[in-house]
Amino acid sequence: MKSDGGLPPYLATLNPEQREAVLHEGRSLLILAGAGSGKTRVITTKIAYLVRERGLDPRAILAVTFTNKAAREMAERARLIDERAGEAMLRTFHSFGAWFLRRNGPQGGLDSGFVIYDDDDSVALLGTIMENAPKAEVKEIAHSIARAKDYFLTPQDPELDLINYRKDFRDLYARYEERLRQIGNVDFGDLIKKPVEILRALPEVARRFHDRFRVILVDEYQDSNIAQFELLKELAGPETYVCVVGDDDQSIYRFRGAEVKNILEFPDRFPGTDIIRLERNYRSTVPILKVASSVVDNNRDRLGKELRAERGNGKTPVLAFLPDQDEEAVFCANLIERSRDKEPRAAYADWAILYRTNAQSLGFETEFLRRRIPYRVVGTLKFYEREEIKDALALLSFLVNPRDEVAFRRVVNKPTRGVGAATVDRILGEAFLGGLADGVEAGTPDGDLAVAAKRLLPSLPAKAQSGINAFLAVMEKSCSILAGTAEKKDTKEEKAKREGLRAGEGLSLCVVQVVMDTGLAEYHSSHDEVSGNQRLNNLQELANAASLYTATTEGLLEFLEHIELDRSFEEERKEDKDKNHDTVTLITYHNTKGLEFRRVIMTGLEQGVFPRDDKEWEDLEEERRLFYVGATRAMDELYISSCAVRRMYGRTAPMDPSLFLREIDQSSLRVIGTVPYGFAKTPRKAPPSRGKQTRSSDGQWQVGGRLFHDDYGYGGVTEIRESEEGPVILARFDTGKELRFLSRHQSSRITKIGEE
Repeated sequence: MKSDGGLPPYLATLNPEQREAVLHEGRSLLILAGAGSGKTRVITTKIAYLVRERGLDPRAILAVTFTNKAAREMAERARLIDERAGEAMLRTFHSFGAWFLRRNGPQGGLDSGFVIYDDDDSVALLGTIMENAPKAEVKEIAHSIARAKDYFLTPQDPELDLINYRKDFRDLYARYEERLRQIGNVDFGDLIKKPVEILRALPEVARRFHDRFRVILVDEYQDSNIAQFELLKELAGPETYVCVVGDDDQSIYRFRGAEVKNILEFPDRFPGTDIIRLERNYRSTVPILKVASSVVDNNRDRLGKELRAERGNGKTPVLAFLPDQDEEAVFCANLIERSRDKEPRAAYADWAILYRTNAQSLGFETEFLRRRIPYRVVGTLKFYEREEIKDALALLSFLVNPRDEVAFRRVVNKPTRGVGAATVDRILGEAFLGGLADGVEAGTPDGDLAVAAKRLLPSLPAKAQSGINAFLAVMEKSCSILAGTAEKKDTKEEKAKREGLRAGEGLSLCVVQVVMDTGLAEYHSSHDEVSGNQRLNNLQELANAASLYTATTEGLLEFLEHIELDRSFEEERKEDKDKNHDTVTLITYHNTKGLEFRRVIMTGLEQGVFPRDDKEWEDLEEERRLFYVGATRAMDELYISSCAVRRMYGRTAPMDPSLFLREIDQSSLRVIGTVPYGFAKTPRKAPPSRGKQTRSSDGQWQVGGRLFHDDYGYGGVTEIRESEEGPVILARFDTGKELRFLSRHQSSRITKIGEE
């Protein structure tokens, strides 16, 4: 069925820019999609169009995004247009990496039965290498290793010093990698890094993927990191059509490794790229977009676009100057209650209160409890981070990989069964080094901890022998369930034992069996009545989730992979439950990405809070983008608050208004409260967009030019920017050190030695 214009209805309903993006083909494409411009609709329609109208095999399409929820939504929308579109591969980057490694990992020396380590597991493994180091120090190194993998840096890479300057960081990173290799597991960074390494090392694998995926689509490309760009580059063959969708003004995850330059430089990395801008905003009103844009327009690192509000004019945003954070909470509560007085049917769920850090929620929670305003806090302790769930998952991980040192250490003596740290160390030594136990025949160091423990049994103390035997017996019984060889009978005593946890279909039987027989369920339920019941309920929830998978080793691997790659199971369930309740949302600016609310209050707009005092250059530009994201969540009403005094770090301190407030044209705001002395009455002029600048305006420096610093040695100019004080030069030295300096204030310690 065609519309009057000769187009299918699903294309006719798109605006001209959206339709141009869907119909585009040939050269690579960057869809620069502003907030609320319907980018998800474009990318899902494009998938369906390629299958329905262009006759492309859906299995030749790879679409990647950053959450499983988004991937599912894309697949569902595409299927509504053409059922065959559901056969396209729609995954997150990490899910695709896991899928790739299950099938191609063995060619790169990785067993396909690997388990994926989360951040806590990585810290635990690194702790065995950094013995006696404080946990905070171990966490810092683990974080640095994760960032190194985000930037696709190996322990041997010369630029690794830019991640962490510790002299022993390279060694710690290398030893951590070796331990992962011995265990046979991977961390999140490996899910991107290892596929790239395999594609580069094995041309036949690369050719196979180039032949399969003729179209690659990437959603939320502004959130990609360097390693993900490298993966995209390796997956794209000479004939591959690459289309990325994103918004440089919404790149706010630099702390997770996201690199805004990926989207800024995409046209350079894929020569001949076309750019289509989606600038029609269907969410917010004109005044709200004016406030949001006036701040982000001050950034130089942007491709530039101008959002147009399709909804027209609306209420003028309010800027409230308040005495302190207590009055800020009162101000928010008053706004919400007054809206209910004026509109009895107005929903609490229309409101969202945004803040920079989770700690800022306390004042709002206290005030709302006092006034009986229902609320929910987004970003509290997540389901899969709870102790009892982590324990259960460790047991399941050990079932599929008996080399998993982290899992073994966590649960072999939990609850206590007489297996002390010294015994655990002996077992590890026997497994990975071989023949270390006195009076025990040397074994082959294959890393199998269950085999090593059995070999050591005769030399262990009686209590440890009993504990190890009990633990291994449960593991073997659970393995028999996965192998389909377990006895089907269940005694009355065992049934009674399982009253607290009920096994359903599929894999849930194995989950219940292992947590009951190891004593883990009883251990966690023995806390006080309320806490114990909640922990037992959480374990039951885990068993319920497992029922969707087969009771096989393959089913367990799939279940564990699902958990590690989609930690939103509990959050989505809670979110769906909360949608049925009328509550105000308390949420950080970062967590609002992708959400929208009728009324938004942006709080804490003080210098040192938002933005923080340590933010400059790229970091400050990201803070501006964060402001833009927060403001564009608002559909109808936007409020901004700034306090004169705030309690921070245990003391009360006077605060200055955020510099962002000075960047907003005051005619765009209705200002209430006591305006601070000296607060700007006129807006700051926005600087021009960065663009490509290869030579400084004073003619002194050029990108690629060489220089010498008395302390840092030889280096080169990597970037030039203009500022109110003249050209700013960014230089990177061969030692890995970076330095910024003003051209007109060049230090005598710097010598220009020519240009490349």
